[in-house]
Amino acid sequence: ALRSGYTITTKASKGEEGSQISASADLSEFENRNNIDDQVFSAISKDGGIKVTVATTRNLVNDAMIMHTLTEVPADAVSRLMTCGLLMSNGMQSEQTVQLTLNGDGPLRGACAISNGKGEVRAYVGSPGIGLMPLKEAVGKGSVQVVKNHPEWNNPYNGITAIRTGDVDRDVGIYLAESEQRSCALAAATSIKGILCTAAGGYLVEQLPGVERETVSKVEQNLAQLVAEDGGDKLPTNLFLKGVTPVEIAQSILDGLDMQPLQQMLPKYTCECTEDRLFRALRLLPKEEVEDILTKEEKIEARCEFCGKVYRMGPDEVRERYAAATGDPAKDEDISPFA
Repeated sequence: ALRSGYTITTKASKGEEGSQISASADLSEFENRNNIDDQVFSAISKDGGIKVTVATTRNLVNDAMIMHTLTEVPADAVSRLMTCGLLMSNGMQSEQTVQLTLNGDGPLRGACAISNGKGEVRAYVGSPGIGLMPLKEAVGKGSVQVVKNHPEWNNPYNGITAIRTGDVDRDVGIYLAESEQRSCALAAATSIKGILCTAAGGYLVEQLPGVERETVSKVEQNLAQLVAEDGGDKLPTNLFLKGVTPVEIAQSILDGLDMQPLQQMLPKYTCECTEDRLFRALRLLPKEEVEDILTKEEKIEARCEFCGKVYRMGPDEVRERYAAATGDPAKDEDISPFA
């Protein structure tokens, strides 16, 4: 297994989906001075044995902090979960999704992030305003659940492992090792000052099939050097704060292995909530319960947990939609975004 300050344990297809990068491309096209933009960059060693994906997500985290009115600890949890999702979904087909859910018994009351192969991500946390405390205390004990899905799949892939540390990225790494038997090094962290995220992101280093032992040893040495250069306990945020970019981190990890760029993306926070999805969620409730709400409240009101948008539907609209509804809403595998 690869070892670093944040180790866990991979196997992945060498194929990449999306905007591919020529192996001979000038690295200047991947420049991201002072990490002004959010970026996901991936590369592979020339021998095809190691894939590295690095993400910087500060802007995404600041957007989520404003959207959900997050305090520091929930923001850290959401940040790490979104970063892990973006790292895991990199290279997948654009329509394929990865849903990461922390079901913990701590005051955080769980968290969820959904990302796809296009670099789109959204997330929410159960308790957005809790006070300062260690992240692992906020998360508590419970499980890490992963759902991978694609519109053309008959059934989604589901995996689950126990929360061991509460550090989010370490627990996701443990999931990769135990549930998917992948050998990798995964790190994700956040630097927050007051109401502002100053740095966020992480990396995923994966062993691909047939990797040579010498290549693994070289990567282990490079990771040890990277940890030393970061010098903190929130790897790799100190590097980001120093202006080190995803491309430069990938270069450091693949130093001596002739890095071949694969792909870069500009991740963005994207919510898929719609009024139609709200109505589909309504149809999952007993009709008598919906009628009772309409009688008492004279409307249906719901707030999207991922983006905070509030939807309202009057009694006449709800009843007209019920009269015209067809199909089985329970067949939709997507998580409902509505509280």
